[in-house]
Amino acid sequence: MQEFSPLDGAVLVDKPAGPTSHDVVDAIRRTFGIKKAGHCGTLDPNATGLLIIVVGRGTKLSEKLMADDKVYEGAIHFGVATNSFDADGDILETKPVPPLTPDTLNDMAASFIGDQMQTPPMVSAIKKDGVPLYKLARKGVEVEREPRLIHVYHFRFGNYREPLGEFRLACTKGTYVRSIANDLGGKIGCGAHLAALRRLASGKFDVADAMPLDALLKLSLRQLEQRVIPFLKLAV
Repeated sequence: MQEFSPLDGAVLVDKPAGPTSHDVVDAIRRTFGIKKAGHCGTLDPNATGLLIIVVGRGTKLSEKLMADDKVYEGAIHFGVATNSFDADGDILETKPVPPLTPDTLNDMAASFIGDQMQTPPMVSAIKKDGVPLYKLARKGVEVEREPRLIHVYHFRFGNYREPLGEFRLACTKGTYVRSIANDLGGKIGCGAHLAALRRLASGKFDVADAMPLDALLKLSLRQLEQRVIPFLKLAV
């Protein structure tokens, strides 16, 4: 049987707002001298929550882990549309918000449940001829994007205080939650953008079992090894 080291597997990180997912990988790689590391499912810079970091031979399982369904919670700001569909983008338009309640929002959110074709936003890490779309977007260039099949299992609002609606959403991999926020704003007629997003779960892994990045980076190498989910457990 192939021997695995204590650093062949995955680490669950609770990503803070600010760094990119790639920044988190780099920080772990540099701090612990790990040569091979990657992440399973990008979180936008201002998004927080569960980020699965694969290390060593665990990187061989990144595609498998990335394919898992995801669960999020977040907030949508109604009345303001942005070019990136989130709070980081430039404001495109501002409109009055009609009277809304969690019930009226949930009636509209129900139309997003199920299979649908979703076009990735221009401000995304998807590449066109080797160039990330967000770099083209910064230059004012817009290109055609191939719609992708996604599935939304659950999308409900638990609270609304104008202009913010708080929601929970479960979906397949590759779903752009900010695109759903933008589309919902269009459906209501006032525009909207994603104000906050937190990933709660990915497949069988939960953010409750993740360690905040700043705390993780203070561990010794031996302590990090104790937090690594072994390769053979991930492969099951």
